[in-house]
Amino acid sequence: MADPIYRAPMRARDRDDVPAGAGAEHGLREGLVGLSSARRVERFAELPEGTFVWTRDTEGLFHLGRISGPYREDDSAAARAVGIHHVRPATWLDRPFGEPDVPPGVAATFARGGRNFQRTHDAAAERRTAELWERYG
Repeated sequence: MADPIYRAPMRARDRDDVPAGAGAEHGLREGLVGLSSARRVERFAELPEGTFVWTRDTEGLFHLGRISGPYREDDSAAARAVGIHHVRPATWLDRPFGEPDVPPGVAATFARGGRNFQRTHDAAAERRTAELWERYG
């Protein structure tokens, strides 16, 4: 069985003034994955290191990463600007992916919209994500 994968839009639930993808770009720059909602922190904090995460930037490109460290709160000016305060270190691939290169289950999860950090329940997407990591990581 492949490792679980998560959709991490890194979009503040209560900040409509922040463009879609701005939180993801902050996370990519800072080597982080994060969320804004305190009610989801416990599950996020308990995920094992190495968990795969996907996010999308402001251009709609997908980025694949892996959680690489423990949970912490981030109250920096940059985190406040995008509304992402609950973070974990992440290692992101240098290569972005267009929608045709992303596992269909991942693309479908993002297409549904929303701002929640959520698991993508799709065995084929899990296998393909691991293959992409092996190939480009």
